[in-house]
Amino acid sequence: MAEKFIRDQEAQIKLKSIVDQIDIGTICTFTPLSPYPHGVPMSRQEVDEAGNIWYICSSESETHKNLEIDDKISIFYADPKNYRFLSINGTAILSRDQVRIDRYWNKMMESWFEKGKDDPNIKLIKVTPSEAHYWESGSNKIVNLFAMLKNALTGSNEDIGEEGELKI
Repeated sequence: MAEKFIRDQEAQIKLKSIVDQIDIGTICTFTPLSPYPHGVPMSRQEVDEAGNIWYICSSESETHKNLEIDDKISIFYADPKNYRFLSINGTAILSRDQVRIDRYWNKMMESWFEKGKDDPNIKLIKVTPSEAHYWESGSNKIVNLFAMLKNALTGSNEDIGEEGELKI
């Protein structure tokens, strides 16, 4: 795999591209009560122009409670069908920005928040990435497996994709 080191605006564009293609990420928060992270799958609402990733959550959730104590966050995105993966580390800010809640609100949210978009338990998580690492291939899983097998059998070093560090 070709390795890249991408910084600043180019890194934000790459991160947004991958997050927009995958949508659901596993958000991991941390608590002093356990040495292990607490992970939950969540759908992102948007990646804004500054590269921040926005989510809606409930103030009653363990994710929200953990972020009140420790703002550290990790997010993992995986699209194994297209061999695209992304891990993000950063910090999170909790807010109740009604303008954003109104913008993000959709029918799906009603199943989570029965009181509607004015439910006081609705909170936003704004994730500011500080670093990320991605792996992706321009081919699907089967093509990648054949390329890896060919490399192993022939000793060749055919490129099967790229990976890189994103410094935001």
